[in-house]
Amino acid sequence: MRTLMRTVRNLGILAHVDAGKTTLTERILYATGATHKRGEVHDGTTVTDFDPQERDRGITIFAAAVGCVWDGHRINLIDTPGHVDFSDEVARSLRVLDGAVVVFDAVAGVEPQSEAVWRQADRHGVPRIAFVNKLDRAGADLDTAVASLRERLGAVPLVVQLPIGREGGFTGVVDLVRMRALLWEGEGAGSYAEGPVPDALRDEAYRRRRLLEEAVAELHPVALEEFCTGSGVSDGTLAAALRDLTLGGEGVVVLCGAAYRDCGVEPLLDAVVAYLPSPADVPPVRGTLDGAVRERPADPGAPFAALVFKVQATATGRLSCLRVYAGTVRKGDAVLDMGTGRTERIGRILRVQADRHAEVDRASAGDIVAVVGLKGARAGTTLCAPGDPLVLEPPTVTDPVVSVAVEPRRGLDTDRLATALARLVEEDPSLTVRTDPETGQTVLSGMGELHLEVAVEKVRRAHGLEVRVGRPRVAYRETVVRGVSGLTYRHVKQDGGAGQFAHVVLDVEPADGEHESGDEDFVFRSAVVGGRVPQEYVRAVEAGCRDALAEGPLGGHPVTGVRVTLTDGATHVKDSSETAFRTAGRLALREALRASVVTLLEPVVEVTVTVPDDAVGGVLGDLAARRGRVSGSTTRAGTAVLTATVPLAELFGYASRLRGRTQGRGTFTTRPAGYAPVPAGVSEQVPKAASRG
Repeated sequence: MRTLMRTVRNLGILAHVDAGKTTLTERILYATGATHKRGEVHDGTTVTDFDPQERDRGITIFAAAVGCVWDGHRINLIDTPGHVDFSDEVARSLRVLDGAVVVFDAVAGVEPQSEAVWRQADRHGVPRIAFVNKLDRAGADLDTAVASLRERLGAVPLVVQLPIGREGGFTGVVDLVRMRALLWEGEGAGSYAEGPVPDALRDEAYRRRRLLEEAVAELHPVALEEFCTGSGVSDGTLAAALRDLTLGGEGVVVLCGAAYRDCGVEPLLDAVVAYLPSPADVPPVRGTLDGAVRERPADPGAPFAALVFKVQATATGRLSCLRVYAGTVRKGDAVLDMGTGRTERIGRILRVQADRHAEVDRASAGDIVAVVGLKGARAGTTLCAPGDPLVLEPPTVTDPVVSVAVEPRRGLDTDRLATALARLVEEDPSLTVRTDPETGQTVLSGMGELHLEVAVEKVRRAHGLEVRVGRPRVAYRETVVRGVSGLTYRHVKQDGGAGQFAHVVLDVEPADGEHESGDEDFVFRSAVVGGRVPQEYVRAVEAGCRDALAEGPLGGHPVTGVRVTLTDGATHVKDSSETAFRTAGRLALREALRASVVTLLEPVVEVTVTVPDDAVGGVLGDLAARRGRVSGSTTRAGTAVLTATVPLAELFGYASRLRGRTQGRGTFTTRPAGYAPVPAGVSEQVPKAASRG
């Protein structure tokens, strides 16, 4: 069974929006025979962008899983979104993948979101190869794109191909590992011709092969040994070394092509099989149970363990997409849901092909499948054998930064709207829904304006509801600039029965590090000596302080970037309890925050704007009016690329404004850049957060 696992590749396609990853996915499905007609993004006929909104907007919104077979290997492929608003969808996919192909535009090189997904892959330890796409476009240059990988990503690119022809004349590549030419001359899968390296490129090809050998020899001891003999590195050793370096994350194999014209797809599939890991190549999955770390090998015979990474509501029922890390599960088996603690039965097991499904009898270690029958599973839930529990690390969920109020147009639809929103949150954990206690409005929060637009439109289409949407609001934070020392608080309560007594002394100061990063960095420590406050009460004080961070003194926004030190305290022999000290911690920190100097923080984003040269002046003026700070400007092929940091609150409606200023020729992308202090004149206009009670 482990031999069979070596013929599986769990692969993600990652890229900046419009780099061509969905087109590449379609060409992979066509080249492998999984489809018999090429799907096109502009025609709305792609397999993976099957949702009506994806076809209407021409972008990938939801990660879609498909499968195909190449050279005797089954490839489970997930096409991921490229827009920053859906980066959590990418993170959930990366959590369950073994490898990735990162697609780059040969003209633009590394773009903001391609850098973001690269960093996500770094955090998850996912080996990857790079595909430089669109080499047939005007201004395309492989060497420039590769240089941007080295400079912006800190990667060690190992370029294994040399383009044949430039821009519109691009017709093929030289394979530098096997020293052969591959030319795409016709239409359809397998239409390329293999031949000798063209005479005009022979010297350049051998020079680049030598550079590749040198780069590999610097990183791989076996290749170095062969290289030092003076005869160079053999093809077999070079290929083996490239695989080792890819799996270890020490180098990145770089291929190139033009997916829209079917150029370069087959060699990319060969590279996926040759260099990216199978489930048998990855380390045993690690989980926890009762605080102890446990490992479970990728073995079909081991106790069952799987992670749910996506939940979908379909016309035929609720699908839970999962990655099986260990063991085997069959139709009808009972599994333990570690999120709810309940045992549930697997109704059906499905191989997923975007919006189509094929039923199978079982799923084993290394498989990515969907199951029917799980009522309580959520994204991030661990499923395991009832007699051998384990909790796998779930994907992280980013805090939402934009909110809108939503309400049904008809009062009779209130309950239907609540049900629809609850289902949305089940499918997308980066969305949250709450009720504003002051206004009674339902507030939907997400990762950006587009994210919320898509969510609301899904409610309208899938549930047939007409809803009204308020103006977007961003998520502000508060932080301490100058704290207080020795704040004393006594909590004493007598109400006839057992009393409550807690005495605490706190120091409050800004936390070290970059609290502007947006992380909820709260540091708590105890400096109490002599056992004046027992350890269980210290933990209660910390819990109370965390409670107090939910509302800051300026406007009721969450507080971040704070260090609290418990320096002293006192207890009562009868009336002290964990409840009393938790209450004291909460009220003491609230009082300390009111006595501190606190400032307001707002979310900011890095905006990359691409505009014609003649529109630069107007765009710069508009960015300045939006409190933007321009950090860079480059020019290429008659267009200017401007980079600026802009408060998120100032970007609502920017897309239509930019189109108007540039006659529809300007585009922009964003990525989160953390939090920054709100200027004094602006902070007075920031609405206060609703009380959380």
